Amino acid sequence: MPDKTARREQAALLQGMLDLLILRTLDVGSLHGWGISKSIRQMSHDVLTVNQGSLYPALYRLEAAGLIEGKWKTTPEGRDAKCYSLTRTGRKHLKDENDYWLLFSRAVNDVLKGT
Repeated sequence: MPDKTARREQAALLQGMLDLLILRTLDVGSLHGWGISKSIRQMSHDVLTVNQGSLYPALYRLEAAGLIEGKWKTTPEGRDAKCYSLTRTGRKHLKDENDYWLLFSRAVNDVLKGT
């Protein structure tokens, strides 16, 4: 069983990955929570699913950090929904985190391939 430090590090990694997925999804355009979740699932070819219990705390955290902003809008179905979009700071953060993720994932792939 992993110790508390390892679990915290794993949670931070997963949280960072979710944040990156949300920011990347919003780079395409403004979406409400369900739309973000649906877009991540579609872009990952149904491999990644984000449940509401993870999504909304991440959205609140990203909004509090100034990386996204939410505005209430009426959906085509006539419902009020908070739609999120990237801020200028969020776009910069997305670029930096995306660059780091590409470097990190290449390194992990190299280790797994034994190169």
